[in-house]
This record gives sequence, C-alpha cells and structure tokens, in this order.
Amino acid sequence: MHVLVVEDSAINLAVLTGIISRIPGVRVTGQLDPMAALDLCSRENFDAVLVDYIMPGLNGVAFVRALRADPHTEHVPIVMITADDHRAVRLEAIEAGATDFLQKPVDPHELQVRVGNLLALRSAQLELFNRADWLSHEVEKATASLLAREEEMIWRLARAIEYRDGGTGEHISRVATISLVIAEELGLAADRCRMIYLAAPLHDVGKIGVPDAILNKPSRLLPAERILVERHVAFGGEILQDGDSELIRTAERIAMTHHERWDGTGYPTGLRGEAIPIEGRVTAIADVFEALCSARPYKHAWPVAEARAEILAQSGKHFDPVCVAAFERGWERIAPLMSPLRARSSAA
Repeated sequence: MHVLVVEDSAINLAVLTGIISRIPGVRVTGQLDPMAALDLCSRENFDAVLVDYIMPGLNGVAFVRALRADPHTEHVPIVMITADDHRAVRLEAIEAGATDFLQKPVDPHELQVRVGNLLALRSAQLELFNRADWLSHEVEKATASLLAREEEMIWRLARAIEYRDGGTGEHISRVATISLVIAEELGLAADRCRMIYLAAPLHDVGKIGVPDAILNKPSRLLPAERILVERHVAFGGEILQDGDSELIRTAERIAMTHHERWDGTGYPTGLRGEAIPIEGRVTAIADVFEALCSARPYKHAWPVAEARAEILAQSGKHFDPVCVAAFERGWERIAPLMSPLRARSSAA
C-alpha cells in the first residue's frame, strides 16, 4: 500500500514517514509543498493521505477539498494532523471530507494503528471496486450474448418469411440497411438506429398468415385477395404484440405501420403525418424502394434511378418529407447496396 504524507516541516515530515514506513507492506512518500502534493496525487495512486492542517499557501482543509473534488482521489482515506483541537476546525475538516484526525504531538503507536486500520479499509474498498468492475463486465458479456441470440433469432425468422415469399433473404437485408441509413441521416440516437435496423427485417412477418397462392400469384390480385394480403399487417401485429424487449416492441410498430401513408391514405388504420411512428415512416421508404428495384412474380424490376425518382416524387404524399430528405442525403451509402440488382437486371 502507498501512503502520502504532506507536512511543511521537514523534521515532522521525517518523523511521520519514518513511523509509517515501519508498517509491514507499506511504502511512504513525503511531500513538503501541498501544491506539489496535489499534482502528485493526480499522477500517482495513493491508498491513504496524511496532511497537516496549518501549511503555507494551502491549508489542510483546502487540500482535503481538492482531493475530494478529484474523481481519482475522492475515495482515498485522508487523515488530518493538527495541533488545533477546536471543534470548529474538526467540523470544517469533516465537512471537507477528512476520514480521521490525529492530534499533535503524534503518538507513534496510535499513528501506526490508525493508518493500518485505514489501509485495511482501503484494501477492502479496492476489492469491492474490483468486484464491481468484474460484475459489470460479466453483466455486459451476458447482455451482449442475449442480444446476439435475440438478433440471430430475428434474422433467421425474417429469412424464413422471405423464402416463403419467394425471396432469398436479400430483400430483408437491404431493407434493414437502408432503414439504418435513413435513421442515421435523421440524427436518431445510436441505440434507436440499431433497433430500427434489427426490427425492420420483421416488417412482413405477418405474411406467414397469407396463403402461398396469393403471395406468389403472377397476375393482378382480385379485390378480395388484396384485402387478404393487407391483413398481413394485422397478423404481424398479433405475432409481435406484448413483447418484453424494446426490439420486439419496435418490430411490432414497424409491422403495424409500414403501410401507412403520410397523407393518411394508407392501411390498416389510415394514420396521417407524425401520428405514424418514426420507425414505420423510415421502413416504409426502405421497403417500397427495395421492392420497386426487385423483380416479383407479378412485376418487373424498376431501374434503380427510376425507383429513386419515385421515392422523391412521393414526398409529402406516401412518405414523410423529412425521411425522404434523409434518404436522399444517404444516397451515396444506399446506391452500392443496389449493385447486385443492377447487375441482375443487365444480365436479364
């Protein structure tokens, strides 16, 4: 353990450091100048500090206040050594953060016992800090593991739904990434952007309740079939409702609102403007843009440039103008995602 003694008298300093150095396992540093001692405390770790009350330039109480104001030393035991036994002095020192007092002239045995006790306290304190750090690290590891498992389940479920819809999983990956770009360009908090990225793949989870013959029908849907397809939003909401995690709750909002429109003409409830959750507004753009660029049994793929122009044209109608502007700002990051579709279209 390392002890610092701050005493402006060279003789007293030598006596104090000599007494403390005889405590087994203790290393002592002496300092005559309180300002230099403060600087030393900011650069080195001490397990206890003994400081004289009356010193030139900076008295003991001010020294204690300075140590307590520094996070590096706020928990270090501090002993005030003083020849002044007035109650007011002791009270001021306690309020400043002093741990203990010693009256001059100092009894060598008492000094060793008090310092030894404080060092034992410091040792236990450090053990608790280390234990707390270890527990915090273990909690972080466990949380990361749980999040990784949750993410894996999300992606596997989303891919299963995409395969059933005749895709390969590329659609959900692109929708997720485009949603992330838009969310980041909107300036949303990092954790919220992450939630949107991970929840967006479940936007069409409700399609599990739509018959294959309708999902993969190569011709225009009949009105009754269109109604059944639109019910995938309600199905998705039912599958994801009452989630305990923020990820599942975000996914539910996206599943329920990614077909709402800014002008109120969308479904299932005709929400308008900012009444549509931001997650739904963001994913709506990503979903429509990617779908326009992709071939389906019932349609040809649009050229990427035309799909981009359509998103811009629908600003204020189908889509939130602020989200469309974020889409446009992030275009340099979105365009490379569409390269495989461009290559596929050229090959065809």
